[in-house]
Amino acid sequence: MSADERVVTDKEDTATAGPDVVVVGAGPGGCVLSYLLARSGVETVLLKRHADLDREFRGYFFQPLVLRLFEGMGVLSDVLALDHDEIRRPVVTVFERSYDVIDLSTLPVSYDYGLLMEQPPLLRLFVDRANEFDDFEFRPATTATDRERDEELELRSRLVVGADGRYSAVRKAAGINPGLFDSDVELLWFKLPADAVGTAAQGRIESEGILLYFGLGAEDAQAGWFVEKGTYPAIRERGIDALRKRVAAVDSTIARHLRSFDQCSLLRIEPGRSETWTKDGLLLLGDAAHVASPVGGQGNGLAIQDAVVAYSIIVTALEAADDTLPNEQLGRFESQRRPAVEEVLHLQRRGERVLSWYVPHRDSIPAWVGGPLARMLFEVLPKTASFRWTWETFALGPEPIPVDTAAFESPQ
Repeated sequence: MSADERVVTDKEDTATAGPDVVVVGAGPGGCVLSYLLARSGVETVLLKRHADLDREFRGYFFQPLVLRLFEGMGVLSDVLALDHDEIRRPVVTVFERSYDVIDLSTLPVSYDYGLLMEQPPLLRLFVDRANEFDDFEFRPATTATDRERDEELELRSRLVVGADGRYSAVRKAAGINPGLFDSDVELLWFKLPADAVGTAAQGRIESEGILLYFGLGAEDAQAGWFVEKGTYPAIRERGIDALRKRVAAVDSTIARHLRSFDQCSLLRIEPGRSETWTKDGLLLLGDAAHVASPVGGQGNGLAIQDAVVAYSIIVTALEAADDTLPNEQLGRFESQRRPAVEEVLHLQRRGERVLSWYVPHRDSIPAWVGGPLARMLFEVLPKTASFRWTWETFALGPEPIPVDTAAFESPQ
């Protein structure tokens, strides 16, 4: 899809508009970029396929690096006013023994914690802040396409930004290969009542399986159960009672609250890097450019870092070009971000390989062997320099990214 191709909706009268930038996708990357552009006087339209921001998301954790970026944008106090939990020492229980394998409070930065929060309130915050500027427009229930159809709205812009996730329609329309890697595991998510999870963030590893937990305030909680790739249809066929019995062997409380497959959704773990992130009039960011795996909770941080870097490059390119933004300038985004993204994805893939081996083999490991070995690993591994370097890279990013505020305007 180029900047001259069609962005359409079934909710508006026929019209042709000409914003500088159309951002497709209202996740963290798209909303942050739209806010930064609007605050800098750039005519920006943010499109979202769903009718509102209240759909379910799977990324709840925001690393300390994101807090620093929020402060640079001038919105950190507003973010911290939203319902959230501060995470400093997420707990992992390994064969009935608990370990603080990560201690964010030891980081040599002002923000020595991460945030656990639901995404919709955060996204609404950025949309509301962007709406304080005349050059911003938010269009929910709007679908992007490059096919000729009987549509009621056509937008032409100097730049289309694809921030529409791992199944990006913008990327597909542009004919860009997502470059996905194969994975042998998938993550089965459970939506649960809040009292099913007794702590904000934790994981549990037992011979019968691996669970991740996310307590999300007064109403909801989530849990993730690792399964072998392609086995979910068979799991459904065996029935919810069989799944509940397997989960109960790891955590009986979670199992009691798991009553129906309506509570379940499957997240495919297929990280990757698109073959290119920019073309004339086109820029991809976040999962549209590089699909993150759940390992290390990197999806939100990568997308927001992308947005900050893309914003600065876009503003500069808009000043230098009179028409469609050329790849000659947009390509700076990929050259700046790709090395850091590749480093993070490499670390994720390393952790994923451990999961890919353990999940299909766990039934063949005797508990009297697996338990002591796993506990020894979690005793020793957190003390190694390589492990600390890995989680510090996840928490702080491979390199600091400044927020360019030179073009910021005050709200009207």
